Amino acid sequence: MADQSGTIKEWNGLKIIGAGFGRTGTLSLKNALEQLGFAPCYHMTELFSHPGADELWEAVSRGIPVDWDDIFKGYQASVDWPACAVYKELMQAYPAAKVLLTVRDPEKWYESARKTIYQVTDRQLLSTHARMVNALIWQGTFHGRFEEKEYAISVFHAHNEEVKQLVPPEKLLVYDVKDGWESLCTFLDVPVPVNMPFPHLNDWQEFLGRINHP
Repeated sequence: MADQSGTIKEWNGLKIIGAGFGRTGTLSLKNALEQLGFAPCYHMTELFSHPGADELWEAVSRGIPVDWDDIFKGYQASVDWPACAVYKELMQAYPAAKVLLTVRDPEKWYESARKTIYQVTDRQLLSTHARMVNALIWQGTFHGRFEEKEYAISVFHAHNEEVKQLVPPEKLLVYDVKDGWESLCTFLDVPVPVNMPFPHLNDWQEFLGRINHP
């Protein structure tokens, strides 16, 4: 990996661990982090261009030990599922990393997740990717009860509270992408971009449009 001057830089592990569930602005955050210099940033979308990644994550869902460097080698940050499901393990593997917890109104989060990733996974369970998502997220995180709205939201709340309790305050930013650049840049100790709008991407209509018309 090279910096802008072309100098080869040694990879020293993840610098940022995203602990927030998918559909909390994680694609916007991925793009924002990459614009701030934390590129590349690992996100669920990365799996589609990395053969074998689904199999590694399926092993994770079954409790089989993996070498996290096999998954994240070269990446500066991670956000979204599947990585947020193992944020505690990643904190142990990369102890110098800071943690970002993306948050969103729970009702809006649930409706967004239900209309997008849950709907798509439900109708594509024969694919390797969908089986992995089902095992790690819908069964592993939501215990097969995501369709029960109150239960799913309770899991969402419990996860966020766990992150707040476990991560040292100086290493944690609880972040809503609506807040834009300032708090994010302050936390990461980088300059606020000038004349660069914060990326706001991947609302649910856009998501379904990409799935239905690839």
